[in-house]
Amino acid sequence: MLLFYTFLTVNSIAFILIAYDKYLAKKQKRRIPEKTLLTFVLIGGTIGSGLAMLTFRHKTAKRSYLWKFWGIVVFQIIIVTAYFKNIK
Repeated sequence: MLLFYTFLTVNSIAFILIAYDKYLAKKQKRRIPEKTLLTFVLIGGTIGSGLAMLTFRHKTAKRSYLWKFWGIVVFQIIIVTAYFKNIK
């Protein structure tokens, strides 16, 4: 159950960070570094970050960010697949 709440928290934070970065972009204020946003994707906030990107239409046109985002997604899929193959 702790893993579920951790997953929910990380994804919620990732969602909020993307939303807040979009707000900062609109106000032409100092933005959240991409490294920070991608760190939350890497530690498990992929779903929250992806939903926020689609909801707020933020970071969806920046190719360098998308390459890194999808690279992390592929990496996570490989890790999860390898983990579940080794459980058997």
